[in-house]
Amino acid sequence: MPEFDLLVLGGGTGNVVASAAAGEGLDVAIVEADGLGGTCLNRGCNPSKQLIHRADVVRTVREASAFGVDASLDGVRFADIVDDVIGDVTEQAESKAADAREDDNVTFYQAEGRFVDERTVAVDADGGEERVTADRVVLAGGSRPTVPDAIDGTDDVEFLTSAEAMRLRDLPDRLVVGGGGYIAVEMGYFFGEMGAEVAIVGRSDVLLSREDREIAERLTDAYADDHELYLGHSATALARDGDETVVTAETDDGDEVEVRGDELLLATGRRPNSDSWNVAAAGIETDEKGFVETDEYLRTSADGVWAIGDIAGNYMFKHSGDKEAEFAIENAVRGNHREVEYPGMAHAVFGAPQVASLGKTESELDGEYEVGRCEYDDTVLGSALRSDVGLVKVLVAPDGDVLGCHVVGPNASTLVHEVSTAVAAGADAERIAETIHVHPALSEVVQGAFRDAEGMEVTGI
Repeated sequence: MPEFDLLVLGGGTGNVVASAAAGEGLDVAIVEADGLGGTCLNRGCNPSKQLIHRADVVRTVREASAFGVDASLDGVRFADIVDDVIGDVTEQAESKAADAREDDNVTFYQAEGRFVDERTVAVDADGGEERVTADRVVLAGGSRPTVPDAIDGTDDVEFLTSAEAMRLRDLPDRLVVGGGGYIAVEMGYFFGEMGAEVAIVGRSDVLLSREDREIAERLTDAYADDHELYLGHSATALARDGDETVVTAETDDGDEVEVRGDELLLATGRRPNSDSWNVAAAGIETDEKGFVETDEYLRTSADGVWAIGDIAGNYMFKHSGDKEAEFAIENAVRGNHREVEYPGMAHAVFGAPQVASLGKTESELDGEYEVGRCEYDDTVLGSALRSDVGLVKVLVAPDGDVLGCHVVGPNASTLVHEVSTAVAAGADAERIAETIHVHPALSEVVQGAFRDAEGMEVTGI
């Protein structure tokens, strides 16, 4: 049985750890059935955001006349767009695999793997099963789309998950999306801009229900203008009627609706791959949702095993996984004891409009706090964008600590980073409010929200 210094399970953020360990002279094995780069590179954030950028271009052309620019959209080469994006991410994954295979300190098992004992994994190698072991293991086994058991017909009716939707080469005439979270919002936007009719069936009464309520309501109103929304409805059954997929959904009061389309995307969340890796065989404990439990050093309940990324469930973002990889290198590779920290952790949803968020939502707060708001229209460049939903909303503690920042509107994913950096550096709301901002940059809308929270006059008009 081959023995290694370090065994890395999962080739997404895990590949970061493996590369660093190999660079420090450790004998490393990586087990990954798919391409290196993991979910994000191969079937997640990288291809989806590249596709969404094409949707942004299409939307810009369609809305050009509102800005006095005569432009026409003569067509969208949907298959070419998909081929271009998938070809790019495939090339990146293949390059990572080639690098791993050329590294004398790395053994790359491109195969399914599962624990069979403490720090021992069975790999489906050519010609049969091979077992590998190591003194130290970093579990970065990722997550996969959830298919709810409560929906009848999922075994009989074909549907797409996010992984297949991003590789679909034939644009559907009408796409039904089951789910109201970030995948539904992003993929609904992409397919809608490409020319498909989009109907979204969501359980909550707003899209992105985990975001701040005011932000979610603004996004939902914007999506209601572009798509069919069946919110407050839970999908209960799938059926096929000729060339159409039929989704039956009900409200809590029992009202029923049938939504039809030639393709169905189930975007109902993601679940950790702990069961696929058979973590119980290694003595690794999980919570009630299947996420691997870790301590402040990212150690699991099993001696010599650390967990990072989606499978650990601390945050399910690529950028948080990359930060955890840094701590795994310190602790699992170098033998240190550094407590994991997530300074200024933010996230974004790349729909139309974009949404970005940091910290607590207003519904999560108790006690005293100040709310600061600034509409995009209250600033020069913000008003030039003509975003009738654009808003920055901040939540500030009495002592000035930034409790939350929530943005909806163009470039929200960029604007939030000013606050993320400030929070990570220990700045309070007053410091952000008084920082001199370039005029008339869009970032003045962020400053305006903090000046409002601090009782100052909003500038940048």
